Amino acid sequence: MRKTFPHWFRILVMNLTVIPATVLMTMVCILVFPLVFLLFRLATPWNNALIMRKFVWYYGRIWQWIISPFVHLELTGFDGKIPVPCVFVVNHLSFFDTFFMNQLPIFNVCFAVRSWPFKMPFYGPFMKLANYLDVESRPWESILASGKAVLEQNGTILFFPEGHRSRDGNLKKFYSGAFKMSVEAGVPLVPLCITGTDCFFPPARGWFAPCRIKIRMLDPVHPETFNSHLPHCEMKKKVHALMAQNIKSMNHQDNNR
Repeated sequence: MRKTFPHWFRILVMNLTVIPATVLMTMVCILVFPLVFLLFRLATPWNNALIMRKFVWYYGRIWQWIISPFVHLELTGFDGKIPVPCVFVVNHLSFFDTFFMNQLPIFNVCFAVRSWPFKMPFYGPFMKLANYLDVESRPWESILASGKAVLEQNGTILFFPEGHRSRDGNLKKFYSGAFKMSVEAGVPLVPLCITGTDCFFPPARGWFAPCRIKIRMLDPVHPETFNSHLPHCEMKKKVHALMAQNIKSMNHQDNNR
């Protein structure tokens, strides 16, 4: 019979290994980045932002390997083709939601986030180099122009439309930015639903816990199908309902295990 360890013991082992390994990996990546950046500049026609986004994607993949003994990851809906360029929207439960976006099969993802992550000493400079969008301190016209530039180069933009991490796991009210971007740029919007990261590392808790994390990619929503006076509002309402329904279904499956 396979021996199972108590949950508290698994939590202890996880934090004694994952936290130091994550810190070490981050420091090593910072040290090797100048060389990697130079090699990509010499070997590819990519601009600085594209190289940085590729580096971030690799960083996330390495981190995923570090946590894999403690986190069971389940992906659904990823077998279809992503309609690049597009806008992604993801529900928000944990600081580490962004780390799990390395599961996307594409790396050219421009994150649209609030101002405070840009002030983090280990991540802020790299976020700026990747040309991520600060949706809190910049005017909408500037955000839209930068977003359109990313999309015109066959990139994607990822928003957390709730703006804040949910404290109770329920989907909160959406802001309009992602939906305006989809409508005004004329590109599809792809909803992503994530569950389990609130058990992995929720707000106001300073340690990791073993868990099951699910990410479900829903079918693209096309802006041209909304013909009301405010199409982005109509789209926002529909996407919120779709995501709420799917998140509820994902949580219900976990509760019945």
